[in-house]
Amino acid sequence: MASTSRDLAAGRDPHPKMKPAKLLEVLNALEEESSSNGREEIFIAPPDNASGEFTDEDSGEEDGQRGAHLPGSVLHASVLSEESGTEEDNDDLELQPAKKRLKTVVKPQRVWTKRDIQPDFGSWTASDPHMEDLKSQELSPVGLFELFFDEGTINFIVSETNRYAWQKNVNLSLTAQELKCVLGILILSGYISYPRRRMFWETSPDSHHHLVADAIRRDRFELIFSYLHFADNNKLDESDRFAKVRPLIVRMNCNFQKHAPLEEFYSFGESMCEYFGHRGSKQLHAGKPARLGYKIWCGTTSRGYLVWFEPSQGTLFTKPDRSLDLGGSMVIKFVDALQERGFLPYHIFFDKVFTSVKLMSILRKKGVKATGTVREYRTERCPLKDPKELKKMKRGSFDYKVDESEEIIVCRWHDSSMVNICSNAVGIEPVRLTSRQSGAAKTRTQVHQPSLVKLYQEKVRGVGRMDQNIAKYKVKIRGMKWYSSFIGYVIDAALNNAWQLHRICCQDAQVDLLAFRRYVACVYLESNADTSSQGRRSRRLETESRFDMIGHWIIHQDKRTRCALCHSQTNTRCEKCQKGVHAKCFREYHIR
Repeated sequence: MASTSRDLAAGRDPHPKMKPAKLLEVLNALEEESSSNGREEIFIAPPDNASGEFTDEDSGEEDGQRGAHLPGSVLHASVLSEESGTEEDNDDLELQPAKKRLKTVVKPQRVWTKRDIQPDFGSWTASDPHMEDLKSQELSPVGLFELFFDEGTINFIVSETNRYAWQKNVNLSLTAQELKCVLGILILSGYISYPRRRMFWETSPDSHHHLVADAIRRDRFELIFSYLHFADNNKLDESDRFAKVRPLIVRMNCNFQKHAPLEEFYSFGESMCEYFGHRGSKQLHAGKPARLGYKIWCGTTSRGYLVWFEPSQGTLFTKPDRSLDLGGSMVIKFVDALQERGFLPYHIFFDKVFTSVKLMSILRKKGVKATGTVREYRTERCPLKDPKELKKMKRGSFDYKVDESEEIIVCRWHDSSMVNICSNAVGIEPVRLTSRQSGAAKTRTQVHQPSLVKLYQEKVRGVGRMDQNIAKYKVKIRGMKWYSSFIGYVIDAALNNAWQLHRICCQDAQVDLLAFRRYVACVYLESNADTSSQGRRSRRLETESRFDMIGHWIIHQDKRTRCALCHSQTNTRCEKCQKGVHAKCFREYHIR
């Protein structure tokens, strides 16, 4: 009290606000901790005024940067907290100005009983006529990719890019064909990358790439890439940090959901779109267990098809449901998107970042099954055996309780560590034996495993599979606009989805992800080379890809042309070679 009186007498605030940590301070702390073995994720939000004009200006080149040369504005920005409503992460709330307390409603305590769950969900009987239709069309990799980057989306990007260039007094006159060529170069950079992107056009024999150089001029590519735009700057929502890419997000979500495989099991989790700026004196070393970027909430199928995504903006810009935290609210949004296709008994899997007994209850009322690992303080005082007591028992031991009113089960399983798992649809039985590795002796032992744990481990990896596919050949060319890396992420996600559909629709002639991406890139680049070569050459591009026996598809064309083999008129052509060819001449043309 005496110190408080002295502060008031001196005109000082006796309860000063705690200053938010700066990113530079967090990075310094991470570098000083040499004993850290875990992998940390640092969430970078877009600028507070992300809809401002200045965010469209380039601040330098980013090619050739493997580390993170972060701009000063990012290094000195406040680090945001994603969690809300948790007891662990809100220790600094005591230093905030006191708010008027609301009357708390006393919630009735749940009654927990030792028995197995008795769910009342219906069985999965839905069919997928849309997927059968896609199989009958026998679409090529380009056709599958253009289910997402369809004609409407391409024309929209062309329109907004030309509008933005016109606002800057530049007559860009971008066409849909040129935009596809730019997309082809971005896709190609995922598996062929140079320290500087201009090396694609160099005449030096060690770097020149004739496919890119013949498709588009270097300065034309740079001009288009610098004015690439996705929204009208005069109609931006200032409350949305991703307003400049919001129209693209809406269109891609619509296309992803429209062509998504209709399945029972889905996975929900967090994905990271890595972002590294160039300017600034601070550099993040490649060996440090931290990565910077935008956090994206993702809902996928169990095989990794991205159904729905939403970039995280923190709790300041995204208001969670009163009874749930931010993560739980995102799960509800994903479920609402799924139910637009029909109110079916979907089964969603997620980890402890999202799971709570309250969320399970809400999903059960929506008719949706859910299973996920859960933190102990979110189990609403479920009286399970103490972890210390359970750890003394043999590996594979478990304890469980069921809420009598809502049929929600919470199970604690002794594996290499304690696993708490919650479900509103799957119970303990049947208990099976599973093979686990012993840490000390490095031998395999058989332990008991409850049914809900086994199903969770099988189906929860959808988001991880998607991340793995994107990371293999992700777009390397990026600009310095804050949203440029996000555009590369969207392209990679669309290619991943197209490849997932290819695996479902083409059982007999499947190609791997690399061959799939190469096919799309080559078609876009070779197609533009036929129309962009005025003044440089007089004949169409001939490449060795004619004989590579990879990804050649015969398609219909409206205008009849001469067959490249027998020279008679034909209304079919090879999509990859862009040559008119009869069906009867197709095989011979590609092996001669």
